[in-house]
Amino acid sequence: MKTILLTGVLAVAAVAPGLMAQMKPKSNAEGDAVRALFAAKGQNDADATIKAAEDLLTKYADTDYKEVALLLEADAYQQKGDYADAEITDERILDAYPKNPQAGMQLGELIVQHVRENDLDKEDQLAKAERRLNTALANVDTKPYVGMPDASWEENKKYTKAEIQNDLGLVDLTRKQYDAAIANFKLSIAGDPQPAYQVRLASAYFQSGKYDDALATCDKLLADPQLHPTIKKLAEDIKAKSTKAKAGAGK
Repeated sequence: MKTILLTGVLAVAAVAPGLMAQMKPKSNAEGDAVRALFAAKGQNDADATIKAAEDLLTKYADTDYKEVALLLEADAYQQKGDYADAEITDERILDAYPKNPQAGMQLGELIVQHVRENDLDKEDQLAKAERRLNTALANVDTKPYVGMPDASWEENKKYTKAEIQNDLGLVDLTRKQYDAAIANFKLSIAGDPQPAYQVRLASAYFQSGKYDDALATCDKLLADPQLHPTIKKLAEDIKAKSTKAKAGAGK
């Protein structure tokens, strides 16, 4: 349940010709390796993207395309559901490019999405996710890879910021810090009013006992006849629970 315009990575295939013009490969062979990477991403082939990225980075360690290659590799691992290798690759990006907002955002997302209630290191993991997300937010004006066209980044930046705020809201929600979660979800919706963020706001309202706000948010969502079935089901469930809880509180 993410935005269509997630961040710069998903736009790479479309802007590949411009990147090739702005960031000249140092040899024809390196150029072929870069084109193979973009072609694999364009075909949405995760395994081929990972292989092409590693081939490029192994053969041309000084390539100017290192940052984008690692971003595409991390994205491919996440596409495969290989979250451990996605985290490792995001850490590789941040080691080399500490201000890269996308790697910090994705690493924070991966941690908060996979931490479990009874994990012994739950709070340590949430603290790490929060640090990464706040750093990504602080660096949100930094393009996610060198050579990305300014127009593409300007178009995507507000969605990136909204996604980071949403992720921070998820950290708060996991900690049961509902007021903080509500504040972050509101900020994410202000930047990108997508239903996925709104239904999380409704959940935070419900869990904090703000049943009228939860109901109003669910009603707004359910008024959309094109609402995604998954979000519709979540909104219906939150509405039913909020209605029951409100009735019980009034007795």
